Order: sequence, then structure tokens, then C-alpha cells
Amino acid sequence: MSDALDLHSPATRAHYVEILGQLLEEEGGKRDAVFAAAGLSADRLAHPDTLLTVAEFVAVCREALQQSDDPALGLAFGQRLKFTTHGSLSQAAISCATIDEALRTLAKYFSIRFAYIDLTFFVEGREAVIQLTMRHDFDDLYRFNVEAVLAALMDVNQLLFGKQLMYGGSCRLAYPAPEPAHRARYAALFGDAAHFGQPANQLRFQADMLGLPMALHNPVARRLAEAECEAELVRLAQHQGVSGRVRSVLESVTSEPLPGLDAVAERLHVSPRTLRRQLKREGTGFQTLLDEVRAVRARWLLTRTSQSVEVIAWQLGYSDPSNFGRAFRKWEHCSPSAYRTEARGQSSR
Repeated sequence: MSDALDLHSPATRAHYVEILGQLLEEEGGKRDAVFAAAGLSADRLAHPDTLLTVAEFVAVCREALQQSDDPALGLAFGQRLKFTTHGSLSQAAISCATIDEALRTLAKYFSIRFAYIDLTFFVEGREAVIQLTMRHDFDDLYRFNVEAVLAALMDVNQLLFGKQLMYGGSCRLAYPAPEPAHRARYAALFGDAAHFGQPANQLRFQADMLGLPMALHNPVARRLAEAECEAELVRLAQHQGVSGRVRSVLESVTSEPLPGLDAVAERLHVSPRTLRRQLKREGTGFQTLLDEVRAVRARWLLTRTSQSVEVIAWQLGYSDPSNFGRAFRKWEHCSPSAYRTEARGQSSR
């Protein structure tokens, strides 16, 4: 691993893994085995706030590659990652005024979807360049990850601009050319513009196209989408360091009560005393992190499930529902039942 990213860092959102599992199942594989390889439960995958760690994503990708007979699985996976898959990131980019603004926005927020890859955008002479750099050193997944992102970028590009961006452009790849059948899949995406064994992974096109207008330009939509992206960047930052590891452990528990300090310390292979000291050094404490996770989980359970307030209190680790009620009032200034009633009323309007 590089020093900028460790096994406990967030890698991507859970729905990307669900898409990979669906693709594999259609090819005759076993999606449950893919998820089991990383210890991922169906409940956790279904939760909208789930961020998978690097270790979990690596385990899923390795299992998928082991099951698949398709050497171009990365390209197939990337082509499944449609425009809507990327949520606020796609919305922010397509709402920009020009291609130049869209690519700069994409580079700025790319980590909220693929934290294990750096995407940079720059102009070199007469060419505009999108460059991908891996932030991990798993050689067995290198080509798979590059293929997935490049194919996803090309899919969005063709949706918005057809083939015009690749006129006079090229795709440069920092690994050897694959077997002929696999190479034909590149030709379907990039024509004869794919060049292997290059110094870096890049998409290049004519820089004079950067001023082309975006058909879906919308300043209001862009502002709202970028606000969501900024919030997600903050959340990613919260997952760094020891506090991030604690948060990840807490968020990974979905089918049983949230664990206490001792149980989390055991999962992280440190003593409770050491964990307290490490969290204090980062300016926080276990109870603070636990309450933050509880608050997010409580809102989701109250609005997305029909479970009783008592059951939700138990899932959040409260032995007494009244204690949950008091905590929730601090978060939302109303009772859990009132919050649920108001949320359902708004959704029905």
C-alpha cells in the first residue's frame, strides 16, 4: 500500500460492489461468494451510507476475478457504471458550462467515488489530458481498476458527446497489450487509439474542445450537486486515522447492536486504554464517534424501515428506549416518533 492509503481507508461506495456482483452473476458466477469474501452482509450493502474499505474492496475484486472467465472483466464492469451510478459527482460535472469546467470538477471530487485512484486533469501543448494514478500497489488488480474507470469515463463521454472527443485523441495505458480477444474489447471503446506500455494511464484529446458547451448546463443544479460533493469529501476525511477506523467498525455493524469501546478496540487489535489515548490525540472520543454513527443510523432506520422505536433503540446499542429518546431529542429536537411521522408526511406530498 502507498503511505497515502491504508487497508482501513474508504475505497468506494457499496453500490459499486453490488453492480460488480450482478455482472458476475449474469456471467454464471456466485455473487454471494463475492460478498462473503469481504465479509459483507446484505444489510450493509443495502445501506446508503456504506463506504467499503480498501481491504474489503480488494477482497471483492479478487474473488470476482477468480470466478470470472472474462479477462476483460474490468472493461465490462466499467461499462456497467452508467452516468446515474455516480450520483452527485456526475450531476456536478454535467451541470457545468463547458467541458473544461466539467473535467476540473470531476478531478476535484473524484475521490468521493474512487478514493483508491487519483484523477488529474491538465493541458499539455495542444492536448487536454485526463490521467489516472493508482494509490495502491496491488499488482493483480492494477489493470482491472484502470480498465473499470477508463470504460466508465468513455461511457459517459459517448453519452454526452458521441465520438467527437476522441477524434485525434488517444488512450495511453501503462501496461502491456492483452491477448488479441481482450484487445478487441479496447478497440470497441477506443478504436485504434489505445496504446499500451506507455509511461502513464491517460485519455488525451484536442485541447481546443475544452470550450465546448455542456448541453445540460444548469448553475443551480451544479451548486446543489457540488454542495453534496463537499459534504462527502468531509465524510471521507472523517474516515482517516484512528477515528476513521473506529467509525468504519461501527458503520460495518448492521444486524446487531452497535459495539462498545472494548469490542471496537478488540477489532482494531489495541487495548481500550490505547484506543482512548489515540482518539484523544485526534481531538475526539469514542462516545462522540458512537453518537455520530447512532444519529445517522437512527434517521435512516426511522425513515426507511417500519421497525418499532424500541427495536431501533436496541440496534443502536441502547438497553433502555427512553435513553434513545433523550439522545434523539438532542440531535433533532423532537422525539423519534415525531421525526418519523414528519418524514413520512413530507415524502407523501
